Amino acid sequence: MGSTIQQISILILPILLAVTLHEVAHGWVADRLGDPTPRLAGRLTLNPIKHLDLVGTLVFFFTRMIGWAKPVPVNPLNFKDPRRDMMWVALAGPMTNILLAGVFAIVLRFLLQLPLPNSPLFVKIFVPVVLMLKVGVVINLGLAIFNIIPIPPLDGGRILVGLLPTEKAEAFAKIEPYGFLILIFLIITRVVDFLVFPVIRFGVQLFLGTHV
Repeated sequence: MGSTIQQISILILPILLAVTLHEVAHGWVADRLGDPTPRLAGRLTLNPIKHLDLVGTLVFFFTRMIGWAKPVPVNPLNFKDPRRDMMWVALAGPMTNILLAGVFAIVLRFLLQLPLPNSPLFVKIFVPVVLMLKVGVVINLGLAIFNIIPIPPLDGGRILVGLLPTEKAEAFAKIEPYGFLILIFLIITRVVDFLVFPVIRFGVQLFLGTHV
């Protein structure tokens, strides 16, 4: 029980930070591009409760790598160029997570270079912080890479819609109502394990120089 509580306590902060900044990035870019919907819905807030999705959060705790949050409401009709601007809104979330993973990695590498005092109290504080920073890299890379899977309503699906020719984009966008079911199917059948997890592990090795 103690080990489980310790693992959860190490995961909580990185997950909340990754999810919150991911969704706020979506909302902030949408707001800057002319759509006030996220702001009016109260989603330009750093309060994680506004952004958490119960199932997506549980997936984070079970996989230690991937999950999702409550989508930020966006009205493309408020954009000057709906397809292009939605693509930028979608891209903002994963890019924020990659930047955040970089910050975690830099801080972690810096801490590991410091001379460590031989103190039991220091070790009790230092080890959890190091683990939290490492988890922060994994979770943020996981959230970014998972979300760029090209299935709407994931960010990758919206990015693809913005890149495809109009007719193909419209046809592809029609699968969005079934996107969540497709996603669950890919997770249950472990297709995500084979396609996404190796990319996440490669990213972690690139950022930290170590395997996960």
